[in-house]
Amino acid sequence: MNRFPLLRDNDLIYGRLLTVDEPHLVERYNKALQAFGLPATKLKSFEIDRTGFSPQVAEELDDANYLDPNEVNRRFIILTPSQISLPVVHTAFSNTSQLMFEFMSANQRAIDALTIKDVIYGEIEDSVSKVEDIEDLLSINQVEFKVLSAEDVLGKAAELATLTDRLKQEPDAWRDDAMLKRMVELAKVCGDIRENALVPDQVIFRHNAYWTSHFGGLYVFVDPDMTTVISDPAAPGFRRSRPWQVSYLSIRDADAVFRFLASTGRIELPRASWIEQSGYLEHRAEMVVRGLIRDAEPKRNLSEVDKVWLQTWIHAHADLIARDGNFPFLNAAKREIKQVGQLKIDDVAPAQRFLVVRAKPDHPDAWLTNRLISDFVPSDFVSRYIFNKQGFYRDYEGFSQGWRAHVVDVLKTTYLKDKVGFRARLYGLAN
Repeated sequence: MNRFPLLRDNDLIYGRLLTVDEPHLVERYNKALQAFGLPATKLKSFEIDRTGFSPQVAEELDDANYLDPNEVNRRFIILTPSQISLPVVHTAFSNTSQLMFEFMSANQRAIDALTIKDVIYGEIEDSVSKVEDIEDLLSINQVEFKVLSAEDVLGKAAELATLTDRLKQEPDAWRDDAMLKRMVELAKVCGDIRENALVPDQVIFRHNAYWTSHFGGLYVFVDPDMTTVISDPAAPGFRRSRPWQVSYLSIRDADAVFRFLASTGRIELPRASWIEQSGYLEHRAEMVVRGLIRDAEPKRNLSEVDKVWLQTWIHAHADLIARDGNFPFLNAAKREIKQVGQLKIDDVAPAQRFLVVRAKPDHPDAWLTNRLISDFVPSDFVSRYIFNKQGFYRDYEGFSQGWRAHVVDVLKTTYLKDKVGFRARLYGLAN
């Protein structure tokens, strides 16, 4: 938790988490930890995300994966229905957040009722217990939420429901005094199960497109007739697992990756209809220049940098700018789009194509696609932070102290000022 104090102090890591400091909630959290075979926390106050992961507890246990053993079959702890509005700050799969949201949304009434009296915990179970090659990942088509509660309110509610059904269906069941006594005991714990839906009734969800941290970072995109894996070719099983139904692309092959995204309708090509109003090319150009400054003058104090200063620096370093080529390319692209309404993408070098495209905003894979694009434009640390936090934090570890301060300042004065507005303007995303 203390690896990135500057990010933490500016809410750029572990931000918007829920503080748990009420003794009964801490006690419930500990019951869930102990049910997982983990030691209880001694902390009186800590923060949790949507899944119940706590950076403070992770630090105390010296185990960032205490809810994610083997980085598959993710565990969760739900103390309150309000966790649904929190981010997920530690995960091996990019769709963990969406799966948790779908589960909590579909079972809202049960979660509302259960968390009044109990803690809900369990795991997002899939068909594998350990990921050793790509085939293990491809075999995960759906996940099932295995749900438990510390006081077994879930089990008692299920038992009460069974006895209630028996009472309704068996004519002489009302004569069974032992059964009626048991029903009264259960009702004291569960309440009226006709009014309180205590048992989650939707626990199976599709496992669709995602990024995973396994094998150095791997993408899976799912289309009606083909599944596409994008990763390092060194990943075990690459081009060998299900070759008849899986297409494999190297993450280092910019041309192949771009053509896949374009042919499957996942990206918006550079056209005036969105380019001119978004400021997208201007943003990319500024990020390119900031990256060149970092490389050329690593010790420069960047605390006073503004647009006028940047323009002066560009003029003074024209040769460096020309050698890199990206800034002149973006300016030329802007002129061509203004003149003819679009850019001839086939005339652009494969690596530079990612500078001028974004994910199609209304595509279900928009966030995942923007994440993939950010892998090809590492100089744009703002996009990396928004869509690819694991990549951003990895980059950040290699930054100098001065560059770290500059990056934090840029994020604070651009993205953090209005996250929703920034995403809508640059990437066309509604949320």
